[in-house]
Amino acid sequence: MNVGPLVLLVVVMIVVIAGIWAITTYNGFVRLRNLVQEAWRQIDVELNRRHDLIPNLIETVKGYASHERGVFEEVTAARAAAVGGGGSPAAKAQAENGLTQALGHLFAVAENYPALRASENFQQLQGELTNTEDRIAAGRRYYNANVRILNTKVETFPANVIARLFAIHREEYFETEDAAVRAVPNVSFTTPEPPKD
Repeated sequence: MNVGPLVLLVVVMIVVIAGIWAITTYNGFVRLRNLVQEAWRQIDVELNRRHDLIPNLIETVKGYASHERGVFEEVTAARAAAVGGGGSPAAKAQAENGLTQALGHLFAVAENYPALRASENFQQLQGELTNTEDRIAAGRRYYNANVRILNTKVETFPANVIARLFAIHREEYFETEDAAVRAVPNVSFTTPEPPKD
C-alpha cells in the first residue's frame, strides 16, 4: 500500500482549505473596514451640515441679543475648532463636544428673549439643527456598531492572525460627552401631595 499520494492529497487539501479561509477572512476584514469608513463619511456629512447651520443661527440670535458678544465668540471659536478638528474620531468627538457645549450656551441666551424664540427663522434653524443632531446620533450608533464588529474580529483568534499579517487594526469609537445624552432620566413613583386649602 502506497501512502505517499494519500498524504500528499491530505496536505494539498489542508493548504487549499487554509488558503480559502485566509482569503475569506481577509475579504471579511476589507468589507468591515469599508463599512466603518462609509459610516464615518456619513457622520462627517452631517457634522459639516451642522457646522454650516451655526453661522446662520448666530446671526439670527445676534439680531435679538447683540450684546451677548462673549457667547457668539465662544460658539464661533468652537465651530472653528470643530471644522478643523483632527481626522481621528476621538479628536473629532472632542471638538464636537466643545461645540455642543457652546451651542448650549447660545440656546440658554435665546431662552432670555421670547421674541427670538418666537422668530420663524430661529425656530426653523433650531429644527434643522435638531434634525441634524438626530442624524448624527443615528450615524454614531451605526458607525460604533461597525467598529465593534471590526474590533472584535481583529482581536479574535484565528482571525487576528490575518489582521496582524495585513496590518488591519482596531478603529476608534465616536463617543459623545454630551451630558444630556449620557444623563440617566430621573424617575419618581411618588405622587405629589395635593395642594392644601
